[in-house]
This record gives sequence, C-alpha cells and structure tokens, in this order.
Amino acid sequence: MQLVILAGGLGTRISEESGYIPKPMIKIGKKPIIWHIIKYYTEFGFNDFIICGGYKHAILQKYFIKKDFKKLFNTKKNLNIKLVFTGKTANTGERIKRVKKYLNYEFCLTYGDGLSDVNLKSLISFHRDNKKSLVTVTSVLPQPRYGILKFKGKKIFNFDEKKIKNEKWINGGFFVCNKKMFYFFNNKNPVFEKDVLTKLAKKNFLFGYKHKGFWYCMDTLRDKKHLNYLWDENKAPWKIW
Repeated sequence: MQLVILAGGLGTRISEESGYIPKPMIKIGKKPIIWHIIKYYTEFGFNDFIICGGYKHAILQKYFIKKDFKKLFNTKKNLNIKLVFTGKTANTGERIKRVKKYLNYEFCLTYGDGLSDVNLKSLISFHRDNKKSLVTVTSVLPQPRYGILKFKGKKIFNFDEKKIKNEKWINGGFFVCNKKMFYFFNNKNPVFEKDVLTKLAKKNFLFGYKHKGFWYCMDTLRDKKHLNYLWDENKAPWKIW
C-alpha cells in the first residue's frame, strides 16, 4: 500500500531548526523524523512511499536519492521512495493534488512531523468497513502539557497536574484515503483540512478512527527535546522494530 508524506511546509514554529533544514529532516536520535515515520510504516508492510517536498527540497533529495533503502531502513523489503517537488508555497491540499497521478485508488497519508503507535492494520480495516468513507482520519487526544489551575479571585482552589477532564478529539493525521476524494478539491491551492475535509464531513464521507494511545507532533523545540528524550531512554512507543 502507498503512503503519501506531506513534507513541504516551512515549519515556522520550530524555526531554530527549520531555518536550516526542512522540518521532516530534524533528527530524533541520529535519524530524521521522516525516517522514523517511514520505518514505522514498513513494519506494517508498506513499501511504496511518495514524499511531497517543498521548502528546502534539495536537502530531502540529498538524503534519499541514490540510497540503498534496504540498508537505510534496515529492512529486507524492496522499498520504492519517490520524491516530488510540490512547490514552495503550496498548501496541503495542493500538494496532494500534485501527486494525484502517482496514486492508487486507496492510499495512506500523513504529515512529516508526527509520530504515533497507532495500529495501521486496524486503521485500514476500519476505513474499509465503513463503505461510505472517502477519508478516515486518526482522531487523537492531545497530551496535556501544563497543569490546570482553577481560581477564586486571586486564590487557586484546584490544581490538576496534566489531566484531561473533557475529551477533545483532534486531527492526528495518519489518514486512509480513497481517490474519489479528489471530487472535493475544488478550491485553488486548497488547504486539505479546511477546504476538503470540512466538505467531506458535511457530506458524511469523513470518518474518524479513535486512537487513545501515543501520538505526538513535533511543532516546537520543546517537542523535539521530548521526542529525543523518549528515544534516548528507550521509551519511544513508535519503536516497534
């Protein structure tokens, strides 16, 4: 099965690193985060990858071009990794549209900055079981990062250290898509989330697979440090190899 990775954004919230390299090339341990993403998918049998590059695309090319993928990912599988330059200023939907000609009827899609221990086999089965679904999105509960304070005037009367009381599901990426979704790519330079997924939801073509396990997005330098801590301490939930 195919995986499309959105890897062309500017990564402005982690500019300390992305000023020099594209965000998916920021390292977790000794490997860029995009390596971890691809490695995770190979563990579920994926061998066909399309990387939608943009910002500092040449650095991605240098990492992947003319590499022995079996050696790079320590796998016995024959991997096909195709890099496509999808523009410096293209939005997420436009990047997907620009690789449409390479896509099978059914494919997976993810961002180049998120890691999870989502069961991809269960995710794909869920998508296929819901016959009306054109896109299935993995819905996650973001990990709270700060203690919650409750006040009475100037006094704190309650302190909840990093607890979630009301579940608020968000888009965690890790999509399964059908090519029919392109009927909803009507806007010029569309944003996948705002211009496409909202339309699919209104037509009841968008389904959510709830994942309560690990999910983490590397938005900031703090996030990078946390993911590196998990990796260095051998506590990385996505490391299943």
